Amino acid sequence: MADGSPPPGPDPVGPAPAVRPFLVTAGRVADSGSGRTVPVETQVVATAEGLDALDRLSFEQHDIIAACRLPQSIAELAARLRLHLNVVRVLAEDLRAAGQLTVYVPDSDATHDASVLRRVIDGLRAIPDSRGVLSDTD
Repeated sequence: MADGSPPPGPDPVGPAPAVRPFLVTAGRVADSGSGRTVPVETQVVATAEGLDALDRLSFEQHDIIAACRLPQSIAELAARLRLHLNVVRVLAEDLRAAGQLTVYVPDSDATHDASVLRRVIDGLRAIPDSRGVLSDTD
């Protein structure tokens, strides 16, 4: 506009996240001690030590442990908590190293099975986006 104010209407980009992913992980990237990235289908579950430590954990770590009372995949956890996938990978590895989370990496033969991959894709499509809209199923 002529007075320098932004045009009326919704912001085309949307609000920025309150905390950037690299701040949550202190700049660390997602890889395991072996240098391999934790697969998205990796199952995680809270340990008794993790549940006991809930009140001493950072905000994101607390949410991960609280959500992992029942086993779930890294992908499900990231979607449920609305955290970047690599943030969840890094924090899950930290929690595993501290004995607060148990990590079950699936058999590599099962992850190459097309039916397993189709179920993962279908599950991810069933998760609504931030507006509550389901993704396309094409």
